[in-house]
Amino acid sequence: MRNQDTTKHDYGHALLVAGAYGRMGCAILAARAALRSGCGLLTVHLPGRCVDPMQTAFPEAMVDIDPSATMFTAVPDHLERYSSIAIGPGLGTDPATREALHALLAAVPETTPVVLDADALNMLATDHTLPAIHPPLVLTPHAGEYRRLFGDADPAEMAARHGVVIVKKSHRTHVYSPDGRVCENSTGNAGMATAGSGDVLTGILLGMLAHSKAPLFDTVCRAVEIHGEIGDICLRTQSESSLVASDMVENLRFVSTDMTEC
Repeated sequence: MRNQDTTKHDYGHALLVAGAYGRMGCAILAARAALRSGCGLLTVHLPGRCVDPMQTAFPEAMVDIDPSATMFTAVPDHLERYSSIAIGPGLGTDPATREALHALLAAVPETTPVVLDADALNMLATDHTLPAIHPPLVLTPHAGEYRRLFGDADPAEMAARHGVVIVKKSHRTHVYSPDGRVCENSTGNAGMATAGSGDVLTGILLGMLAHSKAPLFDTVCRAVEIHGEIGDICLRTQSESSLVASDMVENLRFVSTDMTEC
């Protein structure tokens, strides 16, 4: 239950860096999931030609406009204003975008949690490096992305070596902490194997990290659990084969993302 004497500024300001011309669905899904997960404010950094689709589909989101009309090429201003940052869904892997990703990671304030997903992971895998940055870092690879990043290495070892939280997505998603803790998630179903499901998880992580006062690892584990829960809620009224990512976003209204209730 929220304190009744409160404003949107009490629940964090999240930044989502996602989307490119022709790949706006990823950004819209993640943005909707972020605000549904309780952050007070959300800004989405977008190429110029992607602004109208976002503001039409999701007017609650603010936008920060990239100099490029079609792709991510520049670090957003005033990163210190954001409580959490997520980067990756639908970005593409153009060399200019890769350069902007590394510049952004180098500029993030050292206490701001950062979630890397999708094309952000693909670009880091191509570069064969994880940047040596100070902020708390959460990686959310599915099996293919994990192999590109780490090969056959043990996820617990990689989390410890790089000082990151790894969310290895699968039928039973595992979350690995740098200090050796491992959380196995038990929620979710096969219907969630659908386009955009990972973008929804990125949005949930972004939104919850913006306002959670709980430790990073605990918040990430709860976000993964919620992602599965909203997929399970879908099956109360539909089949696994009919489930789409937008259904999951809508079901966030039935699940509390307040960590004080855990």
